[in-house]
Amino acid sequence: MTRMYYLFILITSAIFFSFLSPIDEVRKKYAETITPIDLRRHLAIIASDEYEGRETGTKGQHMTAEYIAKQFMSFGIPPLPGTASNELSHLGYFQKVPLLRNEGCKGNISTPLNEYIQGKDFYCAEGTASQTLKINQIVFAGYGIQDSLYKDYLNPSLLGKAVIIFDGEPIDKKGRSIITGDKQKRSVWSKRERKKINEAKKRGATAILIVKENFQWEVGKENQEFSESLLLDEDEKTKDTIKVPVLYIRNALAEKIYKEGTSSVYTEGWLKRSPPKYAELNLLFRITLHCNNDRIYSENVLGYLEGSDLKNQLLVITAHMDHLGVRGKKIYNGADDDGSGTVAVIELAEAFAKAKLDGHGPRRSILFMCLTGEEKGLWGSQWYTSHPVFPLENTVVNFNIDMIGRGDEEHAKDSNFVYVIGSDRISSELKAINEKNNLIYTGLALDYRFDVPNEPNNYFMRSDHYNFAKNNIPVSFFFNGVHEDYHQETDELSKINFPLLSRRAQLVFYSAWEIANKDSRLVIDKKQ
Repeated sequence: MTRMYYLFILITSAIFFSFLSPIDEVRKKYAETITPIDLRRHLAIIASDEYEGRETGTKGQHMTAEYIAKQFMSFGIPPLPGTASNELSHLGYFQKVPLLRNEGCKGNISTPLNEYIQGKDFYCAEGTASQTLKINQIVFAGYGIQDSLYKDYLNPSLLGKAVIIFDGEPIDKKGRSIITGDKQKRSVWSKRERKKINEAKKRGATAILIVKENFQWEVGKENQEFSESLLLDEDEKTKDTIKVPVLYIRNALAEKIYKEGTSSVYTEGWLKRSPPKYAELNLLFRITLHCNNDRIYSENVLGYLEGSDLKNQLLVITAHMDHLGVRGKKIYNGADDDGSGTVAVIELAEAFAKAKLDGHGPRRSILFMCLTGEEKGLWGSQWYTSHPVFPLENTVVNFNIDMIGRGDEEHAKDSNFVYVIGSDRISSELKAINEKNNLIYTGLALDYRFDVPNEPNNYFMRSDHYNFAKNNIPVSFFFNGVHEDYHQETDELSKINFPLLSRRAQLVFYSAWEIANKDSRLVIDKKQ
């Protein structure tokens, strides 16, 4: 579609919707309080070096939570009542999220012929729980990828088995990724190791061994995505995260294990084939780990604006406040990821609070929530949806904002866009409301390219809205795509487009205003 054609559609549609739904000057007045200047002011604080990258459970993340709570208080948003029963503390704005901090593991892997030592022959991902596992089968499952374009798993079940998978993804003889077809661009399976881990967990793996030649450096040093020193301390209500040990081994150790477990003729270098061969081996395999875990707490920050006649129904507007913290001497400030979403939520809370103070409060209640632990595995939203402060059945919608301050390569020539994901997966009405308000008020290009089945980046499952969607709550995820500074120390304030950030936040405001005040709650006509 050419740009001129798109503008024609935008203008004619705006005229049409304006005829049916005249501009609401009251709504517009409060939306326009979400300004580039105020967004910059907040982001200059939480994305500064002083806040040390806001890693979950650290001083910088707690400072961020304190800052957000103070903003809510200054807007006249009161603390939540009944804090003790709701597991809330600090003036009623915090929901405590319990974590286990791992201070190191010792242990071994033993087979009938060999013993391998943690820290010498293999490394366990920090955060692994103490445990002893006795396993009788080991599956070599190639790269551990199960994709519409490439499949490693020949057997759908890993129940009761250990699995060995390789780092990376299959490459053809010309050096191109078999999945993307590109020499330079690797698929999400290479970029997000957690995706492979979750695939193995989903199949019931008892233990996951990942072959990495440089595992000692990657696990022990900076910027290793999965190697975290924390675990969410789940209880019986939180069953999604299984404490399956993740161990890093070298190719040579994988070959030793294969050689011991196979009765076929062993060929040196067999595992280096591309792609690695799938095999299921019978081998007695014992993993013993002794880990020193210490309980600490992080927190979600909650600002609750009570509605009027429909106050028992709730809109939830979320962003995650955490980022990657400090790695070595580098501070990962995460101005876009997700400082941009966090300051948007702060400004949205202020806009709705001003409206209520002036006598234009919402009919439905609104919960503004800045979440912890998203970078660790959606922990804050997982904890909230397992321990909801307000009944999930009364939750009408979740608007989730994760990275809305930048553009991406796909929109290098025109950044007046936002990706919208998930808006019609549970309620087709939600997508229509977003589109109508965008056409009348904000004029962004709503890009749905990531909102399709089997989308290889799998963004629908990669931010906090997903935990609401799993509970059949309609969601809209607003996102600017991945750029060259994603998860890099260069994701800084100077690169944020504040006018664009303001317009995207205003779109959320306009749609939230409509849903908060309409006579009926959103129709749920699809099931996740």
